[in-house]
Amino acid sequence: MEHQFKREMKTRHLVMLSLGGVIGTGLFLSSGYTIQQAGPFGTILAYLIGALVVYLVMLCLGELAVHNPETGAFHTYAHNYIGPGTGFTVAWLYWLTWTVALGSEFTAAGLLMQRWFPDVSVWIWSALFAALIFGLNAFSVKFFAEAEFWFSSVKVAAIILFIIIGFGAAFGWMQMPGSEPAPFFSNLTSEGLFPNGITAIFMTMLAVNFAFSGTELIGIAAGETKDPAKNIPTAIRTTVARLIIFFIGTIVILSIFLPSEAAGVVESPFVAVLDRIGIPYAADVMNFVILTAILSAANSGLYASARMLWSLADKETISPVFAKLTKKGVPLTAILFSMLGGGLALLSSVIAPDTVYIVLVSISGLAVVVVWMSISASHFLFRRAHRRAGGEDGDLSYKAPWYPVVPIAAFLLCLASCIGIAFDPAQRIALYCGVPFIAFCYAAYYVRESMKKKRGIKHVQQTKSIQSH
Repeated sequence: MEHQFKREMKTRHLVMLSLGGVIGTGLFLSSGYTIQQAGPFGTILAYLIGALVVYLVMLCLGELAVHNPETGAFHTYAHNYIGPGTGFTVAWLYWLTWTVALGSEFTAAGLLMQRWFPDVSVWIWSALFAALIFGLNAFSVKFFAEAEFWFSSVKVAAIILFIIIGFGAAFGWMQMPGSEPAPFFSNLTSEGLFPNGITAIFMTMLAVNFAFSGTELIGIAAGETKDPAKNIPTAIRTTVARLIIFFIGTIVILSIFLPSEAAGVVESPFVAVLDRIGIPYAADVMNFVILTAILSAANSGLYASARMLWSLADKETISPVFAKLTKKGVPLTAILFSMLGGGLALLSSVIAPDTVYIVLVSISGLAVVVVWMSISASHFLFRRAHRRAGGEDGDLSYKAPWYPVVPIAAFLLCLASCIGIAFDPAQRIALYCGVPFIAFCYAAYYVRESMKKKRGIKHVQQTKSIQSH
């Protein structure tokens, strides 16, 4: 077995890996929940705030990842600059983010198949897709990266086409049978700017942040990237710019055409909008594209969660069995363990797919927001440590601008979205699950460290006893 990953990812792979992780159920399905709760105008505002948050976090991550490019890097930064207990907890939180996200992705894929096969149970499709994604990850890193590049290219092209069609219909360039373009704009204001109050924006911010989660995959893949000092900053700039264009453009179209009472998570809002526009077969084509997009996001998610387990094992904080790599550089044991999220998909699709889906999104969203907070705090403390060690800001190969405003603002905005879900009964369960999980991780780390110290003291005493005899 090898114990080091192969540096086979290029800038195009990094960009599409990040886009692949981001453009999934968060945009294609849970955006319907956000419109339902915050209203069309409130949703646009929520996604603008989300775009700002992810931009600030990525600036922090860029500086850290270039300075120390390492597979599964987040918990290393938290370990070095915040504390070892926090590093351990962040690693498990990020694993939870993606293994739970796998459950939501597979559940969403099964829900989408209901459009064509209403008589086939969701869980059957979830199981089939879980097997497919496992196979893609278990083959090789290069095969995974190349497959993800083309998967992501398809859905990026589809989003661009959706935006063009949407604006064309809204402005009357593509006339819809029996409809006038102007009334669609009334969706933005007909229910009032904030039909459920301005607090609904903060209540939905966690779902919005879940939609943007995945951009940080660039940091996860740093240890498998060629020339990280050059490729990581380029990938970050390209990814953030495309995300803002794709997400904001898409959300504007959805908000123009889709009233809040017609939105939800049982059907993709993209499909609902194309049905309303009336373009023949467009909704079915988009349903297929969304399906491939969701599977692509699951592909990225399994990659991320397995690498985080590998990194924990490599640092000897969990069993070394997770650090073993196949001859092709794949952490197969870590991949198998991370497929637990697929089991959550089967559970949720049998019980109540639409209800449990929001629960999965909320838990995953909370976990990734806490990880983003750790990235922001790590960057703030890293720069201070760098200066205390006698370093200058100009010494850094990549420097995030506007320090310390960027890490502080990123941290506070993430914290606000965590507080916001306390007021949303549908998402509050994320706090009930997430907070005890964080406490358990800290407790497990310190209990483990205490046991290690006791074993070390006992070993020293035994050695002295043998030497005295």
